[in-house]
Amino acid sequence: MADPDPKLTSTAPTSAIPPSRMVLLFMVMLVTAAGNTAMQSVMPSIGTALRVDDVWISLAYSWSALLWVVCAPFWARRSDQRGRKAMMALGLTGFIVSFVLCGAALWAGLSGVLSAVWTLIAFAAARSLYGGFGSAAPPAVQAYVASRTPRAERTQALSLIASSFGLGTVIGPALAPLMVVPFLGLGLTGPFLAFAAIGAVALVLLRLRLPNDEPQYAARGQAVAYSSGTGAPVDPQETPELEDAASSEPPRLSWRDPRLRPWVFAGFFGGHAQAMVLGISGFLVLDRLGLRETPTDGAGPVGLVLMSGAIATLLAQWGLIPRFDLGPRAATLWGITTAALGTVILAIAGDLHLIALGYAIASLGFGLFRPGTTAGTSLAVTRAEQGQASGIVASLAGASYIYAPALGVWLYGHSDWLGFGLIVALCAIVLAHGWFALQADRELTRERS
Repeated sequence: MADPDPKLTSTAPTSAIPPSRMVLLFMVMLVTAAGNTAMQSVMPSIGTALRVDDVWISLAYSWSALLWVVCAPFWARRSDQRGRKAMMALGLTGFIVSFVLCGAALWAGLSGVLSAVWTLIAFAAARSLYGGFGSAAPPAVQAYVASRTPRAERTQALSLIASSFGLGTVIGPALAPLMVVPFLGLGLTGPFLAFAAIGAVALVLLRLRLPNDEPQYAARGQAVAYSSGTGAPVDPQETPELEDAASSEPPRLSWRDPRLRPWVFAGFFGGHAQAMVLGISGFLVLDRLGLRETPTDGAGPVGLVLMSGAIATLLAQWGLIPRFDLGPRAATLWGITTAALGTVILAIAGDLHLIALGYAIASLGFGLFRPGTTAGTSLAVTRAEQGQASGIVASLAGASYIYAPALGVWLYGHSDWLGFGLIVALCAIVLAHGWFALQADRELTRERS
């Protein structure tokens, strides 16, 4: 007997994303994550070679991050109208063009064609293309998954997508030193052009293999009342009446929406803590291993530290979350606590082994924390609002990188304990807030009727 049409049943929906499509979605996120962490692993060495202060390297990302915050919600709304695939393709295109131009600007600076000041200005301008257009892909991927995944499975589904970043941060730093090829004249800029080429391959595969999307469960539709006493919305039932209503635009979703406010608070301050750890870590390696005078030699050790963190992130997202069936609240609170512990170890580390251990423990924590807040934001709203919710999540991620890395590096430059102390304080604030404000997992993950 044939299975009933999932659109016509009133039972809890099941995941409707074939494995082949999940691979493509995973690949879109993987390529951009690998490219960005490869860049993170070589930028401290590039900054040292250009003889510019560490804080200016961190600030060079700020304009791009600000554009990400502004543009991500816009592209998320466009994905409701134009389809998720189109926005994924736009995001990959922004990534490719940005990396080509960033590599060209840095090559000109390292070759002496541009001064250090003009090199950073050109790099920031080229990087802004990623903030403006690359921000189209992550909310489209998240909305694609969220609109096709039942509530009880959504934390694990979004964790799987988030783990693409973890895998990317393993691959990026691992490959970056191999892409530093002096004999081709590219030097430290080699990873930029190499990952732009990989992104072009991913774009072609996306265009050819992912069908034009029509979500199984409405990504737009009528607003639905809150469930009694829980603060979480009732999901729309997948019925023909709702399909007819899907053509209407849901109300604009705000960061200040009472359903989202606790998750936005946690994501914002926890994201700042994560951004500061990432911003400081590369310079910490150069300082404590005495590599400031030989910056080219720093790409390898920095890459190893970032890889240790990436492997720990994968352990969290591929192992701990599914093994212990962690819900959004549990993942968020356990994650931020573990991240604080790792930060303390990182602060006292004096050799490569202990630096890698501290960074790995912090990354394990953030690897739990990020899927927790992402899933919590998704589950707090209806399926009709998933596109907008994914835009808010992506915008929060970008907001963390506007000034937090530069602030962390600036404080670290004055005192190690100032930089790491602020990170631990932010983790403590998120833990205290989340303990009292985040909704219980059993309420968030149960199917609504």
